Amino acid sequence: MLFNSLDFVLFFPLVVVLYFSTPFRFRWGLLLAASYYFYACWKLEYTLLLALTTYIDYRVALAMAAAESPLARRRWLYVSLASNLGMLFVFKYANFVGDNARLLFERFDLFSDIPQFDLLLPVGISFYTFQALSYTIDVYRGRRQPERHLGIFALYISFFPQLVAGPIERSDKLIPQFKKQPEVSWLDVRQGGALILWGFFKKLVIADTIALYVDAVYGDPALFSLAAFFAASYLFAYQIYCDFSGYSDIAVGTALIMGYRLSQNFNRPYAARTLAELWSRWHISLTTWIRDYCYQPLGRWMHSRRGMIAATVMVSVAFGLWHGAAWHFVAYGLFAGLMTAIGHVSRDWRRHFNARLFPSDSRLHAAIQVLVVFHFAVASLILFRVETMSDLALIGEKAWSGAWSGENQPRGFGWWEMGVALAAILVLEAGQWLAAHRPDLATAWHGWPRAARWPIYYALLFGILAFGEFGLRPFIYFQF
Repeated sequence: MLFNSLDFVLFFPLVVVLYFSTPFRFRWGLLLAASYYFYACWKLEYTLLLALTTYIDYRVALAMAAAESPLARRRWLYVSLASNLGMLFVFKYANFVGDNARLLFERFDLFSDIPQFDLLLPVGISFYTFQALSYTIDVYRGRRQPERHLGIFALYISFFPQLVAGPIERSDKLIPQFKKQPEVSWLDVRQGGALILWGFFKKLVIADTIALYVDAVYGDPALFSLAAFFAASYLFAYQIYCDFSGYSDIAVGTALIMGYRLSQNFNRPYAARTLAELWSRWHISLTTWIRDYCYQPLGRWMHSRRGMIAATVMVSVAFGLWHGAAWHFVAYGLFAGLMTAIGHVSRDWRRHFNARLFPSDSRLHAAIQVLVVFHFAVASLILFRVETMSDLALIGEKAWSGAWSGENQPRGFGWWEMGVALAAILVLEAGQWLAAHRPDLATAWHGWPRAARWPIYYALLFGILAFGEFGLRPFIYFQF
């Protein structure tokens, strides 16, 4: 079920009414049933995979708590790792590995009969797998006790607002919220509704309008000019940000209306002044997951410069592969890792160099840093967006030869659509700037008189209805 569908418009209000009409002790069951129905709308059979993951990790955590030795606890952890990562590999990476092995054998004229699996990637499998793994690893490390209520644990894995595209929640934050009656205020409902409205504006008006241009250009790069490619690359940076952060806003807003508080997943990433800061502001729930469960085990590598570079690149490649089984995702992770490692290594030199050019509080210096980091993001997202490495090579050849010939404007996307997209981006940036530089305004906003707030809500709603794209385009991160 898509957030931007009529089904969800009918589903969510019904769930909210039933939720507040149900006694607290039965609400977990209502939410669990709603979550499994929400997931079953994509493919009923894959609810069994979700249930299997849930049951295995539930039993593993209990077994780890009952284990009498560290070795036994570690063995149970390996069961969780093998089951979760094994299912993720089969559904997401088996064909990628098999296809590349087949090409390698053919190159050396070796016989190979590697099977080709015809499996549909379960929606959100990367998200709920990582959420389940964080729970079992935390139990293994002794950071939390296992949850003994199977229904509450199942709800933690499948909670519908964040099931298919995050935020990736930690058990010590979300499970306690399910076990006590939330105190829902009218302010929570207003804030949740405002977040949902803002998320739909990002998704329907900005991301889906831009997608008309970006999908056409990246879908057939040979047909379009270099100017069109550059325009599509800059626009894609906003498309993917508004698509994913829009989903996160809707997820946080829907949960907040019911009294549950999910994690912030984005914090103005394109205002970052360093590469490390960029990653700390982008998909925060995933980057902190990687920090806690990937970097920590590699901590012994981090004592030397070479070790730090190796660990950063290894984890970044894994981060790229998390997004999909394709070589361009590997290239995306490798590029991000190398640039981040270079940023770490050159930090002292850059500080010394910049201190000689700019005062410590120079706004010009800050603006240059933001501009440089933003262009790094655009360059890395080219690797993210291309459909094949052949397309990347074709684009690189065009750039090298300066091939400006070709179409500049895809069919169905004229100056009107471009104007709508750019105007909406200006609204986005203005809203984010106010929230960042006037936190007192953002805090006081919901205390303003209705006559001051509602015209802005109506303007956003009018913008969505008048300029939004209602083609039921899935959220980009559903494919991961």
